[in-house]
Amino acid sequence: MSAKKKVGRFCYHLFIGGFGLLMIYPVLWMIIGSFKNNNDIMNHSANFLPTLGWHMENWANGWKGYSGYSFGTFFTNSLIVAGIATLATVISSSMVAYALARIKFKGRKIWFSCMLATLMLPGQVIMIPQYMIYNSINAVGTFVPLVLPHFFGQAFFIYQMMQFCQGIPRELDEAAFVDGCSKYRIYSRIILPLLKPSIVTTLIIQFYWKWDDYMGPLIYLSRPATWTASLALKNFADSSGQSDYGAMFAMATLSLIPVFLIFLIFNRYLVEGISSTGLKG
Repeated sequence: MSAKKKVGRFCYHLFIGGFGLLMIYPVLWMIIGSFKNNNDIMNHSANFLPTLGWHMENWANGWKGYSGYSFGTFFTNSLIVAGIATLATVISSSMVAYALARIKFKGRKIWFSCMLATLMLPGQVIMIPQYMIYNSINAVGTFVPLVLPHFFGQAFFIYQMMQFCQGIPRELDEAAFVDGCSKYRIYSRIILPLLKPSIVTTLIIQFYWKWDDYMGPLIYLSRPATWTASLALKNFADSSGQSDYGAMFAMATLSLIPVFLIFLIFNRYLVEGISSTGLKG
């Protein structure tokens, strides 16, 4: 390799490394901030490392929570909501995507257009009508409004799975039909296994969205026993009149672990699911 190429490669890696460090610096600052006290955070924020000592008690204070509930309760609530919503989204969206992509029926184009139209509706437009509906069935204050819509498919993931499904050869469906398979068995035995990269992509993105969701819990959850981690972190900041930023940073750091593990485990499938459009010939 010539000296010019070596210098170019070195500069390239230096730029990528510096840019990556710039992107993760806020996260690193938050993690280090979980070991600082309020005075250190507010008056010496430019300093990366603590200047007034390391305060390990922030983690213990943060885990205690408030209103008689530890952060273990809030993390459990987040796992329940994110887990159920993610599982429901994967199942319902894959079924709808299979129907729209592989089954011919009357009104298919109309339903497909309606599905795409929902992508163009801002969430603020349907926020009040949804609240009124859930309030009329006494579902406000429970997890129902946060998970029920996901049992009916999500337009973004339906469209993504449709694009992936369209790349699967139809000859597989025809061969299975000749062998006596119904549409349900074709979906469960052929289409669903081949949708694995797309399903994993849906799983990761949907779990991220629900885990980080703040607006939904803010609107529908009023009792501390039902709060999710995102809502609890916000209320933790001013729950006693004086924010304990060190404890809040500690619990925020802890809340990153589930999404980090999900990404670490399924990263390979995420890249494949986004870059692929079906079976490779």
